[in-house]
Amino acid sequence: MASRKPEPSGEDRIIARYFRPLAKHPGAFRLIDDAAALTPPAGAELVLTVDAIVGGVHFFPDDPPDTVAKKALRVNLSDLAAKGARPAGFLLALALPKDTSETWIAGFARGLGADAKSYACPLLGGDSVRTPGPVTISITAFGTLPKGTMVRRAGARAGDRLLVTGTIGDAALGLVVHLHGDYWKLGRSERKHLTDRYLVPQPRNAIAEAVRRHASAAMDISDGLPGDLDKLCAASGVSADVEVARVPLSPAARHVVETEPGMVWRVLIGGDDYEIVCAVPPKNLPAFRAAAAKVRVPVAEIGVVKKGRGPSRFLDRTGNPLLFTRRSFSHF
Repeated sequence: MASRKPEPSGEDRIIARYFRPLAKHPGAFRLIDDAAALTPPAGAELVLTVDAIVGGVHFFPDDPPDTVAKKALRVNLSDLAAKGARPAGFLLALALPKDTSETWIAGFARGLGADAKSYACPLLGGDSVRTPGPVTISITAFGTLPKGTMVRRAGARAGDRLLVTGTIGDAALGLVVHLHGDYWKLGRSERKHLTDRYLVPQPRNAIAEAVRRHASAAMDISDGLPGDLDKLCAASGVSADVEVARVPLSPAARHVVETEPGMVWRVLIGGDDYEIVCAVPPKNLPAFRAAAAKVRVPVAEIGVVKKGRGPSRFLDRTGNPLLFTRRSFSHF
């Protein structure tokens, strides 16, 4: 009697239908093995990073699943960009409540696949489990760069200039709008800009090579500019002065701060920016700016690295330091 082919489990069926099409790297083995293989190019080394996002903490339960997927991948891509690395692939651990619909999973896979293609960062493997808690997504991303060239937090020196990409504070204000409504009578396009920046970060991978070639130290801004800059300074054994008026703001964020000046603290420490802050030696500034302009990533010089140890100072227009009750977001 011919034996019947065993029926695939629900997990196997979901993997085959929604995630196997994303695993285009040959080392993913079509997601039918227990592990993947990734060989860096000759003369290169791997850069590894992991970030998790949790429903009710990093995104709302009713957020579109494609944006949840993009956020999960992009927060990792942002770390790779700050290290000067090129994306090479990622592993996905997905914990789903029992009542998660296949419609949600399909939307999630659609968003994940779009970004995997856009950023040339294929799915290599992972795991999926049930959870009694909220949706939890953990991604481990891999990048490559020439051996010995990763840009670390350590490396900044007194006299280096501090630069940031993009604009600061949009996502934090977008969260306020989402939770509490529009206090500031923003235009429709301004509201959309803020909420979109919270939903879907814009990692600066296009500037990764410029960071690697020209920056002495860098990190991505995820928990607020003051706190993250403090981490960079601590690792480098330096301090820093930042002119708050030079911190780049979008038109929407500028409208908020002009309407309610006290919101500058939310702009600075709110987090979820996923921009890059980096220290660049003065002699490298012209080349760094030119490289950023070539890939159309805006950069702004906001301050200078100083001798000494201690938290960075954020100075108002009169040169007086702002006082913060806290300097960054913290889970604990």
